[in-house]
Amino acid sequence: MEEILRAQNLKKTFKLTKKQQRNEKTNLPVKVAVDNLSFSAYKGEIYGLLGPNGAGKTTTLRMLATLIKPDSGDAYILGKSVKENEKEVRKKIGFLTSELKLEDFFTPSYLFDFFSELYGVEKSVKDRRKQELFRKFGIDRFADIKFGNLSTGMKQKVSLVISIVHDPELIIFDEPTNGLDVLTAKVVTDFLQELKANGKTIILSTHIFSLVEKLCDRVCVIIDGRSVAEDTLENLTKDSALEDTFFRLYRETTGETV
Repeated sequence: MEEILRAQNLKKTFKLTKKQQRNEKTNLPVKVAVDNLSFSAYKGEIYGLLGPNGAGKTTTLRMLATLIKPDSGDAYILGKSVKENEKEVRKKIGFLTSELKLEDFFTPSYLFDFFSELYGVEKSVKDRRKQELFRKFGIDRFADIKFGNLSTGMKQKVSLVISIVHDPELIIFDEPTNGLDVLTAKVVTDFLQELKANGKTIILSTHIFSLVEKLCDRVCVIIDGRSVAEDTLENLTKDSALEDTFFRLYRETTGETV
């Protein structure tokens, strides 16, 4: 199998304010968000990071997307270090996150053209991809409506399309169906499966068990910034349902009952 992503001992800490310390119920001045996390993803697979809110999933994805630097460790995307080759890595990945803020007064058509130019996509290729993707997601009818006037679901579709204007090999999705209605969520999950069928590698973070069961080939369970289990979905669910497996791991790791 061709390795597309290799994360090695990623670690990230953040300083806590006094207020944050109270909220976290700790006296420690630093929070370890990601703690020596390692995993690999291969061509044509959907790899899931499964964990509760605050587990370190988003921080991990932001390091992979070169938005923040790890304190230690590194990750390699198609052989390029996220610490040393940020620009080259960004050309090879797509990153969809709720933190992606598109300007309300621009239209989907303008945004697609702008980001295509930013990534150096040739005009003929841009025009073809724009037509295909806008039709697939029903954006074509809203192409010239300001982004701020679109529904939440349509905004998510536009954001998804913008994140892949350059047809990247690796696509990173942070909670891809959060806040979506069931129809829009199905469009998104169907598209992720289509990307996989076309040989793309997808990393997604989620806390939704059914999404992992529907989409993922392999899964890394993250609790308190650490990997507590990594395996194929088939092996993780061999003896019990994914939800039961997760909560067993959670109890064993934290000592807390849920």
